Amino acid sequence: MTIGVLALQGDVREHLNALTDSGAQARPVRRTEELDAVDALVIPGGESTTMSNLAVSFGLLDPIRKRIADGMPVYGSCAGMIMLATTVLDGRADQESFAGIEMTVRRNAFGRQVDSFEAPVAIDGIAGGDFHAVFIRAPWVEEIGPAARALGRVTAGPAAGRIVAVQQGNLLATAFHPELTGDLRVHRHFVQMVSSAADDR
Repeated sequence: MTIGVLALQGDVREHLNALTDSGAQARPVRRTEELDAVDALVIPGGESTTMSNLAVSFGLLDPIRKRIADGMPVYGSCAGMIMLATTVLDGRADQESFAGIEMTVRRNAFGRQVDSFEAPVAIDGIAGGDFHAVFIRAPWVEEIGPAARALGRVTAGPAAGRIVAVQQGNLLATAFHPELTGDLRVHRHFVQMVSSAADDR
């Protein structure tokens, strides 16, 4: 099982390390031939408008959309959540996404870089109690479609109740950065999703 990390921009190395520590083979993906060689993909945190522009420039936007439509498991964190959303609020007019998960997200919903914070998040289906989540210029989810499921919500503080993790079939998205915490539970959950998808094929 090989999981790629979209390596156009953002915290690529941290996701590669977390996936390796979770038992997967992990490699960066910058070109279509590298995308073709992986079973699943992680879209890291970073800057979603930059990532969108680079995905177009590198010729990856449509190939990734096609792989998603064909059932490839994908996990997006922070900017990756924005890239997986069907509707993005407060984005640029020319911003593209992979449009995999039926959800409406708001960019920078929790504020600017200086407003970054940490908060507990309860995640359905992941044992071990609340996840200590790191939010950096993070989005939140304002609405989900019938095919999507709200997997995680902030449990304390001013953001309590906000949806910050969503799953739809083989697609997973979080508004926070588990790759920065050393807690591998989200990555292990995704690796299990990839394994289950392979068993179903």
